[in-house]
Amino acid sequence: MAVKRILVLFPKDWDSAELEHPRYRGRYEFLLEGFDLFRFPESARLLFFDARRYIDRLERRYRGRLERRYRGRIDGVISNNEHFGALIAAVLAQRLGLPGTDPAVVIAAQHKYYARCLQRRIVPGAVPEFEALPYTGGPVAPPQLGFPCFVKPVKATYSVLARRIDNPGQLRALTAFSPLERLVLGRLVKPFDDLMPLYTPFDIGARALVAEQLLEGVQVNIDGYVHRGRVTVLGIVDEVMYPGTQAFMRFEYPSRLPAEVQERMVALAECLLAGMDYAHGFFNIELIHDAASGAIRIVEINPRMATQIVNLYRRVDGCDPYSMLLDLATGETPRLVRGAGEFRTAASFVFRRFDGRPHGPLPSREQIEAVHRRYPDARLMFYLKRGVGLAREMKWLGSHRYAVLNLGGHDAGDLQARYEAIRDALALTPEATADTRLMASSA
Repeated sequence: MAVKRILVLFPKDWDSAELEHPRYRGRYEFLLEGFDLFRFPESARLLFFDARRYIDRLERRYRGRLERRYRGRIDGVISNNEHFGALIAAVLAQRLGLPGTDPAVVIAAQHKYYARCLQRRIVPGAVPEFEALPYTGGPVAPPQLGFPCFVKPVKATYSVLARRIDNPGQLRALTAFSPLERLVLGRLVKPFDDLMPLYTPFDIGARALVAEQLLEGVQVNIDGYVHRGRVTVLGIVDEVMYPGTQAFMRFEYPSRLPAEVQERMVALAECLLAGMDYAHGFFNIELIHDAASGAIRIVEINPRMATQIVNLYRRVDGCDPYSMLLDLATGETPRLVRGAGEFRTAASFVFRRFDGRPHGPLPSREQIEAVHRRYPDARLMFYLKRGVGLAREMKWLGSHRYAVLNLGGHDAGDLQARYEAIRDALALTPEATADTRLMASSA
């Protein structure tokens, strides 16, 4: 069987951890392009990054016209990078005649205002009241829908600058950026603004904000893919927040929502994706269920794989989402497996600080290796920040995550015990006021 060559754009840490697994050796050759947007000095490339020229160069290179070592077409292109990797991958796949998501669909999904307009047309009952708030660098006018409301950038990720706003003063504080912050934010959204006019008639750029009616309830992720227009849902994951905040504390699979609610969520996702002409690729849709009214509302749709949580499905169902992603990228039909995993439950635990102080030193290599020997399925990622980076994350998010632990369990009690053992062994204890037990969750 011939080895397939896959171009991976702006790979994330979770991508690298998965694609380096021995199960792909001899089957795929991964060609990595791009840089880390959040790690200096790589992030300095943002200052000079031009998305159109970058795509032109990659097209020439992977058509085999530039360098001898790149001769021969690639078999697929993927990216799970939300900022601009997923969009660039869609454009490049289209240019090279490879399977991919329509760039216009990616833009419509990622543009928070026009996504809401599209959702309101397709599933009006699942969309909160909303409006665009133009931002030109000065004060932002209060939203007509009034306070309190939820405000978020038209184009962002990781909930950056997305929060509840109760009064005009909080809105002014949210948009009071330093010159350096304006530069960083502007360069992050410039690729989207440069590509958007090529594929859509949209005239509101990515530097605007969106104000929305507040949503209450249990928030979830619904993950899956579309192949030849057919929607396949992998599952539904509960999102559990740190008490009194909008910061993710953990993601749990399978969801504890009633089966009837989950069935309605799947039907809503299928209707939304069909109405968007979303015919190919992975998706991640965030929904919220209000138990009091029974209403299901859309938080947002992401036209790419949610890399932090898809490996939960492998632990519980035995399926391999990355193999499915590679199948989609090469035009093959993905193979879905359910109920064949090692565990009955799994979670992605997010360790955060809310006091603005950095986490202490990393655990030693010996400590981490000891944990992996005892818990082979554990996957741990660190995101330590200091100085300006830490201050910026605190301002933009109100907290900073310093580690993520993905883990399976034979039941909720076993999962809790394994989590606590690893947490204590590696001194990853969250702030005492924010640490709650799995079984205490409202989700």
